Amino acid sequence: MIKKLFFAALLFVTALSARGQQPAAVGGGIQQYVPYPIIGYLSYDSVLTSMPQYTLVLQQMIDLRSAFDAEMQRVEDEFNQKYESFLDGQKEFPRTILLKRQTELQELLQRNIDFKHQGQEELRRAEAEAVAPLRTLLTDAIARVAAERQLILVVNTDSNACPFIDPLMGIDITADVLKALEE
Repeated sequence: MIKKLFFAALLFVTALSARGQQPAAVGGGIQQYVPYPIIGYLSYDSVLTSMPQYTLVLQQMIDLRSAFDAEMQRVEDEFNQKYESFLDGQKEFPRTILLKRQTELQELLQRNIDFKHQGQEELRRAEAEAVAPLRTLLTDAIARVAAERQLILVVNTDSNACPFIDPLMGIDITADVLKALEE
């Protein structure tokens, strides 16, 4: 993390000395350097979640999660039913049947646990696959806006990663990126 901050600061200082100031004539021909924004910033997640396509992805994920939840409830009910049946008859079962039923319950429980883990993994994978094209669109829009504004760096302000950006050096590009996404 410290290396990243050091690199960003080094990049910022280098860019500032290379092009961070532009001359402006002030009274009697004296040149004064006036800085202009060279860094853009936005909340990546806010822009991503405000994209109209994100609502569709969110609904797909809700539907998929509901399907997995329904199946988990079904297998849980099945397990509970078999477990109750086992408890009701365990005193009357011969030892061999008792052990067989215990083994069946343990295997069923393990399959249910495995299914739950697989379902969670599938949900994560499905979400990543569904959001990937949106991330690509957003990244392209950010790159276009950065090029148009001649920015050397765009900072993601999510998670309070950058609590302060000097308004003379940085500019909020959220509105521009949203506009670029509409095009």
